[in-house]
Amino acid sequence: MPSIDIRHPHCQSHDDARAAVEHVAEKIQERFSIDCAWNGDALEFNRSGVEGEIRLLPSEVHVVMRLGFMLSMLRGPIESEIRRYLEREFS
Repeated sequence: MPSIDIRHPHCQSHDDARAAVEHVAEKIQERFSIDCAWNGDALEFNRSGVEGEIRLLPSEVHVVMRLGFMLSMLRGPIESEIRRYLEREFS
């Protein structure tokens, strides 16, 4: 599966960073119709053709997304949109 791997720095408290990740997840859910659930400090998501997680680390957010064949053709726009959401929430 082709994948997206994004590391975005942050300097927020754990609670503020977790809230920001939830805002990013809401946008991703709206845009891509995925299901999300927290597992510790990782927000795991999946739907047909995509799975991954947004892991909250002390100084960065790490997004890993594995795309199926059909969504792999949209890898660039999907990655750009996720980067835009992260920039908005963590800047």
